[in-house]
Amino acid sequence: MSVLKDKKILLGVSGGIAAYKTAHLVRLFIKAGAQVQVIMSPASLDFVTPLTLSTLSKNPVYFDFIDEQSGKLSWNNHVELGLWPDFMIFAPATANTLSKMAQGLCDNLLMATYLSAKCPIFIAPAMDLDMYKHPSTIQNINALKAFNHEIIPAESGELASGLSGEGRMAEPENIVNFIEKSLSRQLPLLNKKILITAGPTYEAIDPVRFIGNHASGKMGYALAEQAAQLGAEVILVSGPSHLEAEHPWIKTVRVTSAQDMFDSCMSYFDEVDVVIAAAAVADYKPKEVAKQKIKKKEDTFDISLEKTKDILGYLGQNKKHQILIGFALETENEIENAKQKIIKKNLDYIVLNSLNDQGAGFGQPTNKITLIDKNLIIKTFDLKPKDQVAKDILAVLL
Repeated sequence: MSVLKDKKILLGVSGGIAAYKTAHLVRLFIKAGAQVQVIMSPASLDFVTPLTLSTLSKNPVYFDFIDEQSGKLSWNNHVELGLWPDFMIFAPATANTLSKMAQGLCDNLLMATYLSAKCPIFIAPAMDLDMYKHPSTIQNINALKAFNHEIIPAESGELASGLSGEGRMAEPENIVNFIEKSLSRQLPLLNKKILITAGPTYEAIDPVRFIGNHASGKMGYALAEQAAQLGAEVILVSGPSHLEAEHPWIKTVRVTSAQDMFDSCMSYFDEVDVVIAAAAVADYKPKEVAKQKIKKKEDTFDISLEKTKDILGYLGQNKKHQILIGFALETENEIENAKQKIIKKNLDYIVLNSLNDQGAGFGQPTNKITLIDKNLIIKTFDLKPKDQVAKDILAVLL
């Protein structure tokens, strides 16, 4: 799966002959699963048509502040365009455009959008070899590097002038590879597979009733989203929850009972690098499940319970290369009980929650945790939103 999947890419096309390559570049971005919006400089219209790039990108192409294409006058908002993308790329970036970018010259929609952008910027220069080596071009490229923009080096080859040398815009495939590698460096969990459990389990009494708990799944889902954003491929085994995982790198497996969750965890365990067991799994289940709804007849009603399978304990006994992170929700003797659990279940880390802490526990948007490692080293954290708590937990993997 490409790191470009679901990325919002703003492609700026300036007026060089290499603009004809942008059609192929747009197709590669779309094929990788990205969303693409194109802005063209007025000069680039002589080299490639907006209709071509609009058809390939599946979006309107902008090239002026005033939009007259629809027959109605409207304003193309450069600020909104600049705030939209995950990153912006200039391809081709001519000597003229490089100079404008370096000096902050704003004389068209493309440059106004660039100056409004808050995202990372990639630049693929394209010009004749003498222009590429000119001191002013070198100075402008160095200035743009100082802005923390990434320069995709020009390649050597036949140029439009008939000469051969350095200055040719990198081929679209090489541009995509360059960007993917750059983005990958920012994803420390790339190529890692993480299994995360979330939510409660429901243990059936009859076809209508069940034994459950108040877990919402918010902590597990927050962990899944944050892990995916860090580059991991996530398998989220979720008990009953109204929540939905949004990141495309999360595969959600819906389960109901502790046995269902055990079976799903076993089916994926050998292939994952990390397991984070954030689910509130029932400790007991009815020994017998009535096939029909139990009628209210007697003043008292007894249910015989038996233990569910200890998912975390089984994983701890059978782990090989996996890092195993468990959770403990306690109401008394919190630290001591958590330490015993990390030893008994052969965990690498345990995340301790206390119901005595205000703002922590089931259904809350916040959580307050204590993290204990297998050497029984303790680290405490303040009360935080659960997405921030997820970052604190995942930090042990970075």
